[in-house]
Amino acid sequence: MQIIRLYHAGLNLMPTHDAARWNARYRADNEHLDGMRTSFERPRPFLVENSPYLPASGLALDAAMGLGGNAGFLIERGLRVAGVDISDLAVRCAKARLPSLQAVIADLTCFSLPPAAFDLIVNFYYLQRDLWPQYIRALKPGGVLIFETLTQEMMTLRPDIEPVYLLAPGELRKAFAELEIIVYREGWVNPHGKHPRAVASLVARKP
Repeated sequence: MQIIRLYHAGLNLMPTHDAARWNARYRADNEHLDGMRTSFERPRPFLVENSPYLPASGLALDAAMGLGGNAGFLIERGLRVAGVDISDLAVRCAKARLPSLQAVIADLTCFSLPPAAFDLIVNFYYLQRDLWPQYIRALKPGGVLIFETLTQEMMTLRPDIEPVYLLAPGELRKAFAELEIIVYREGWVNPHGKHPRAVASLVARKP
């Protein structure tokens, strides 16, 4: 089972505290690694809803992929998928379930994307603003970006969340204004459920 572990200048790209924190979270949610069949393994509803905009073929990047719910959905639709995550536990579980996945263990804060390499980039519930220009450069002409993450409105429900990890109103749309924005929304998803989230969601295409 081939898994790519990235290094740079002889240094591991994965801060141990972040990797350990996410590994602990996955372990806490699952008593047995072989039984990891959780919501993390299902594709995000916004991705499924907007599947008509997915390319029919090509290479997709799943940034901060977790256990590979989105990656599995994309592979089923005929795409080749490179999935990147800081949690070695999550990457190994995703790879075991999805043998064709190009699985990468890496810290995205130290990650550099090749230009014009991807037909699709998906980013769910991960906010690293300095990646956004890389996403634009890394898309091929006609490539699609699907992005969803939390907004500052979440602080009305979770005041403990660090504001740096939350989008300001209109921030996501402005960040990708040079792309053709196909779908954009801000608001609450699952507002009456167990885990309501205030999010901004975007589907955009590179001209």
